[in-house]
Formats: sequence, C-alpha cells, structure tokens
Amino acid sequence: MSRPTGSPELVVLVGLQGSGKSTFFTERLAATHAHVSKDLMRHAHNRERRQQELVTAALAEGRSIVVDNTNLTPELRKALIEIGHGAGVPVVAYYFKAKLGSCLERNRTRIGRARVPDWVIAVASRRLKPPTPEEGFDAIFQVNLGLDGAFEVTPVWEAPGPGAQE
Repeated sequence: MSRPTGSPELVVLVGLQGSGKSTFFTERLAATHAHVSKDLMRHAHNRERRQQELVTAALAEGRSIVVDNTNLTPELRKALIEIGHGAGVPVVAYYFKAKLGSCLERNRTRIGRARVPDWVIAVASRRLKPPTPEEGFDAIFQVNLGLDGAFEVTPVWEAPGPGAQE
C-alpha cells in the first residue's frame, strides 16, 4: 500500500465469497479506485470480456481500478495482470485469507441475490490458489478480518523498486 498518490494501479481482490472483499473495497479503496465486479453485470452477454473492457478503459483514462471477484486461480488472474502491465501500471493483489466456515457464516447474513449457495463457496474453497509473485504481481498483501471486525493488512511480497539492491 506504499503506492504514490495519484499513480494509477490495478488491484485484484482474491478470496472466497463472504471473505470481505466488497466491504474492504468500500472501506479502503472506494474513494480512490473505480470498481468492477462481474456480480454487477447480470445482463452482460460475456462478463469476462466486459470486465476486461472496463478495466482497460479505466486504466487508459489514468484511473485506478479494483477487480472485485473471487479471482480464484492464476489462470483467472492472468488476463488482468497482462492488461495492467500492458497499460504500464502496477498490479497489486489483496488475498483474503478466510476460513470456509467464516465465509459461510457471513454469507448466511446476505439477502436475496447477494447470498451464494453454500456448495458454491465450498467448491470455490477447493479451487482457491493464493496469488504468487511468479504470476506477475507487483505487490501482494494478505487481508485478515480481526476479532473486532477490522481488516488487518499484511504485506506478503513487493517487487523491488527501480535501483533497489537485490
């Protein structure tokens, strides 16, 4: 989270449904970043393509953007990383490390279409692969939900800056 103010970036949220991704966006990033989520594209014919178009457009306009989906696997994150690097901006991952039981509990408090069937979250938990530097991220942070309900963000990895000693 040590990015220069005003410099655009692409943020990729990674985690299970109910892990706190959307709340984190609202509390920590909404004031400075545009938001894209496939959950909000219910009528789009090809939600993946539409998401990529929105990310590309925001970055071309010099705006930072957050992709708020589960983004479970490196394969699902690859196109986003390529778009970000193609636009010349840092690509940052926030990995929401949450236990399946906690996500299921939070999901049960959701209403209407926001609530996801338990089996969907269980399947997602088996597919979830934490982000790694090898994927091309410029920084990776882990997000935990503290006992007081506050988000705890811990740096996991950050690429060396220009001129850094290796």
